[in-house]
This record gives sequence, structure tokens and C-alpha cells, in this order.
Amino acid sequence: MQKPTTFLKKQGYACFLFCFLITFAMAAQVLAQTVPATNKPVIIGYVGGFRGLVNTENISANKLTHINYAFVDVKGNRAFLTNLATDTTNFRKLNLLKKQNPELKILISLGGWSWSENFSDAVLSDTSRQAFAASCVRIMQENKLDGVDIDWEYPAIKGEEGNVFRPEDTQNFTLMFAAIRQELDKLGTQTGQKYLLTTAIPTFTDFINHTEMGKAQQYLNYINMMTYDYSGGPVAGHHTNLYASKKYDTKDYAAKAVKDYAALGIPTSKLVMGLAFYGKGFNLAEAKKKGIGQKTTGTAPGGGYTMLKDSLINKNGYKAYRDKKAKAPYLYNAADKKFITYEDEQSVREKCQFVLDNKLAGVMFWEYNSDPKEYLLDEVNKNLKK
Repeated sequence: MQKPTTFLKKQGYACFLFCFLITFAMAAQVLAQTVPATNKPVIIGYVGGFRGLVNTENISANKLTHINYAFVDVKGNRAFLTNLATDTTNFRKLNLLKKQNPELKILISLGGWSWSENFSDAVLSDTSRQAFAASCVRIMQENKLDGVDIDWEYPAIKGEEGNVFRPEDTQNFTLMFAAIRQELDKLGTQTGQKYLLTTAIPTFTDFINHTEMGKAQQYLNYINMMTYDYSGGPVAGHHTNLYASKKYDTKDYAAKAVKDYAALGIPTSKLVMGLAFYGKGFNLAEAKKKGIGQKTTGTAPGGGYTMLKDSLINKNGYKAYRDKKAKAPYLYNAADKKFITYEDEQSVREKCQFVLDNKLAGVMFWEYNSDPKEYLLDEVNKNLKK
């Protein structure tokens, strides 16, 4: 007979070993679900359902790997379809695109700039997080979709007027992804399908400091970096530049975003470079130095890239310039004192090469309707499908 102390030690060790193996197995399962399934670069396009019915005849499914449907709202601590009839019709029509591209994945995207205000309440407790996660997965499942994308733009940050935020958002942001991942995996065991969980994130320092992306990434397949909308202050600058400019004090740029998030331990194979298929315009205080770095007096119309290329680039008083250091184009109208920062074929080409050189997951863009002639999408395909 064993001595009681010896027996208890062995029992304790066996219990510890069992718990360790269970924990390891669960972690391995999550990792297996979130490791990118292919080495081919992803091309993720955001399609705006907020405009109403989507004309899917204008979407080239073979030029995309993923479509993120923007947006699903967050109300009453649940994922909520604002216009049920329109949204479900759009889901059905988007699913038909899989006849053209059977590998196409379609995800619901929740939140966005205007609809992020209720995330904090929705994921405040274990109970509310589980209910919220279940509601996300239910909408996805009922409409035969492939995953969930979360666009919570300012956790623990003030954000726009009316945004609910609290210090607990930092941890709850991570726990939200854990809860959704759990629901997706539970459904996957029933259907045999692997469902996607992704997020669209800002790249400014305040967001990084108020989240735990290094922890949250374990639950995510892809992290869509919104490497645009950098300009907007008192000085005319680039809004989607790859590198820093020497023409003005540059705080944010795409290459820095990659470095910052990789420093948190996020595999670059999960990071997706954001492309802007639209321009941003500014009125200038004075007409000098081609506009770049000059004081602004307010915003002006920018427009989608198809419109910019067909109507404004080196036309109608606008002249195109290029910031070689920043690898970014811009338009300047001296007579009207206007400045437009935008993305073009060359900047897309340079970003695609950056993606390949740094082994990123691929690119995403906002948003499809801004470039109906697909000038930029064609450039993406030309460079990422080599």
C-alpha cells in the first residue's frame, strides 16, 4: 500500500497533467482555427450595404478572396440588422457570387465609425459577451455566410459624440473575440466548416495603447489595418501613405503600422494592408508649394478613385504630383486652393510589393463602390497574383 502522501502527490500530478493537456488541446484547436489557410495573398473588399441594395452584377468575384459586408449594427447588446429585408436580400445575392468564385468567403462586418458606440455595453459582462457572440454567429449562420468581422473603432477611447466607452473596454475587447471564436468553433464542430473571425483596426497609437492586440490576435484569422485617413488636421498631408513624408511632420504611415503591430507579437501572416479607394480633399489657406504641408481651412470634396482618374487627375485645374519619399500621390489646384490626397495605381503597386516583401496576409480596401471601373482592384490582382 502506498503512503497517503505519496498517493496524493501522484494523484495531484495526474490531475495537473490532465488539466495541462486539456488546456494545450484547446489552445491548439484555437490556433488551428486562426492560422491562415493559404499562402496566397488575400484580397478583401468591403461592400457597403448601408447604401441599400447591392448591385452584385458590378462585383468581380474572381478578383476577390473575401467580401466584408458593411455594416451590421450593435443594438440592445446584440448584433442587429438595421434593414432586415435589404440586408438578407444582399446576403442572398452576394452568396450567388460563389458560382463565379467557389472559394469566395463572405463575412458580416459589425460596427464601423458610426455604429461602434454600443460595443462597450454589449461586451461588458460574461453573460452579455456570450449573448452578443451568439447573435453575431446566428446572423452569419442564418444567411449561410463564412465569418464575422468586427470594426470596433475606439474601445476605451472617446471617439465620436455619443460613444459609450469605459476603461474595462481594453480587456473586454479581447474577451469579445474569445467569446465569438468559441461560438464559431462550436458551430464548426457541427457543420465541419471553419469559420473566419477578423477585425478592422485603426493604426494610431491611442488605439494600440487602449487594446490588447497581442493577446486578441490568437482568436483572429486576419487583422485588417486601416492604413488610411491619416490626414485631417490643420496641415495638408497624405491620408494613405506607405512611408513618412519629408515635406511635413508625419506622425502615421502604413509601414509604421506594420512595425507597431508586429512588435506586439502579431504574426505578419495575419496582418492585412488597407488600401483607400477614395480621396480626401482640403481647402488651403494659401496657394503655394504645391499644397503639400500647407495650412488648411477645412475639408473639401475628395471622391472615389474612378471619378478622380476620369475627371480630376491632370484635368479641370488639378495637377498630379508624387511624394517620392512617402510613395504617395496628391492633386493640387492652385487657382481654387484645393488639395486632394488619394491612392493610385502606382501607390497600390508599391504597397502590394511591400506586402509580398514583408510576408503580410494581403490587402483589403474601402470600399468597392468608390472605384466601379476597378482601376485599383485590377492593379491589386496584377501584382498579388503573380
